[in-house]
Amino acid sequence: MRRSPRALSLALSALLLVFLVCGSAPLRSQTTSPSPTVPNTASESDHDQTSELSSHDEATTFKVNVKLVVVRVVVRDAQGHALGNFTKDDFQVFDKGKPQVITQFEVEQPGNLTEKARQTSEENPPNIPGETPATSATPASAPERFVAYLFDDVHVQFGDLVQVRQAAQRHLATLRPTDRAAIFTTSGQTMLDFTDDHAKLNDTLLRILPRPIVGHSMNECPDISYYQADLIVNHQDPQATNVAIADAVSCLPQSSNGTPMENPVVAVNAASMEALQAGDHETRISLGLLKDVVRNVSRKPGQRSVVLISPGFIISAMEHDYGDIVDQAVRSQVVINSLDSRGLYVVMPFGDISRTPPISNPGPQSAFVNGNKTLMETAAASAQAEILATLADETGGVFFHNNNDYDEGFRRTAQTPEYSYALAFTPQNLKLDGSFHSLKVALKNSQKVTLQARRGYYAPKHFADQNEEAKREIEDEIFSQEELHNLPVKLRTQFFKATDDEAKLVVLAHVDIQHLHFRKAEGRNNDVLTCVSALFNRNGNLVQGMEKTVTMRLKDDTLQHKLQSGITLKTSFDVKPGNYLVRLVVRDSEGQLMSAENGAVEIR
Repeated sequence: MRRSPRALSLALSALLLVFLVCGSAPLRSQTTSPSPTVPNTASESDHDQTSELSSHDEATTFKVNVKLVVVRVVVRDAQGHALGNFTKDDFQVFDKGKPQVITQFEVEQPGNLTEKARQTSEENPPNIPGETPATSATPASAPERFVAYLFDDVHVQFGDLVQVRQAAQRHLATLRPTDRAAIFTTSGQTMLDFTDDHAKLNDTLLRILPRPIVGHSMNECPDISYYQADLIVNHQDPQATNVAIADAVSCLPQSSNGTPMENPVVAVNAASMEALQAGDHETRISLGLLKDVVRNVSRKPGQRSVVLISPGFIISAMEHDYGDIVDQAVRSQVVINSLDSRGLYVVMPFGDISRTPPISNPGPQSAFVNGNKTLMETAAASAQAEILATLADETGGVFFHNNNDYDEGFRRTAQTPEYSYALAFTPQNLKLDGSFHSLKVALKNSQKVTLQARRGYYAPKHFADQNEEAKREIEDEIFSQEELHNLPVKLRTQFFKATDDEAKLVVLAHVDIQHLHFRKAEGRNNDVLTCVSALFNRNGNLVQGMEKTVTMRLKDDTLQHKLQSGITLKTSFDVKPGNYLVRLVVRDSEGQLMSAENGAVEIR
């Protein structure tokens, strides 16, 4: 499978800082002997050998690139099908209008993890001295696709929620054995982590209810929506302000001489600030939950997507928070699809009846207020949909809207694109000022297709140090499904049953070091290998991870003759019976080459 050139994201979890347990078989001089396992410690008699090949538990430092911007692009035809026949030379990328050099290019296409993992099973089991393997080790049906369903219970209306909830029940009943689904809500009050348990998924769906954080009174005067408050406070929009003042004059109690008993301007300012703060709070909560969900999904070893079920919301001045979500999703290969829970909707000409305040003093102002409020409600509805559309477009997802066929909506939004392209470039003369950079992706030869790509990114305010970047690169690969073969590494798994309830899972990584890019210094061939082995359970949750660095300072004779067959790294996990996915990542420091391999095992 081909993979995307992802830039590096977030430091390794603490679980990944436990170290590989290696065997103690000595190096042998015969070229026909089995591949030596790396010694764990050096004895005095092995001093010359271990000065050439040794392992230690200190973090190694990698050479890293400067800021790399990754852009995921989906090219669709007129029927909405993703196309996969384009090459690097077909694309152009512009950063603030300036053409950029595409330094990395990959075509992504979903594949079958289980079939690949079967190749690492017991068909050719490794020979481990001193161990007696179990009689069988059948590869498991590993989880391949992780879909998180995020219901926006903060903004959704009850009638809409009932319909999408029923459609979600029918949809989740069709999950495949290799699918895992999770349910989250933007209020944070209803949650279910990834599972294939249909009963739990159904029960969780039934518990989802509208949970607005800020209630609305029937007697608000003046009646100012979040969208109108944003126009008044953040944009000093005179039209929105005049409408609010006219509304206040109409609804505020009047004195005997026919004038409002309260200053309309003061009432408008107070109501606008209250509506803005309440709306900002709800939006911030929703964006925060979406960010958490994307982070959660990005830690799953497979195809990863989020389905946001929402009527949309206003992001006001929170573009930077939204940009962080898109950046994390793109870097982690998480597709965000969105389903507009309003279905096919129209804006009521006199607003939402549930929020219409009593007009104490109807008059000529009423037509002015109602007409302009209808225009603002229409604009607000469009702005709510825009965030759903943008999240989908910039991460390569699908935006399903203006359609009451929610069954079709869930079917389409739960899918991943058949093809997508990952383009990466290094911005020239990038300033560390946190500023927004607009992006544009185009095809050099005009065609009747639609391009989905992120619209921009925010420049960093500082670069991460080399240790952090190195760990982030390895973590990206650990939590990926895709295989990478830049290093000659072979993965094998084997388990041994101690009792009915206890087993030891052994992971062997054979590295052909003859093909590494060694750095020659002081008559030695120098390189550092970092190996990380991670074990996931049947629902894609990380059970345990181990890391080891192997330092090589090899003489020419050792490299050419004694280690001609390569070296083998051994890792052992104490596990319970069950299905497991093994993920192995090996990276060198000199050539910055990497291998990522999958394995699956069922321990019965």
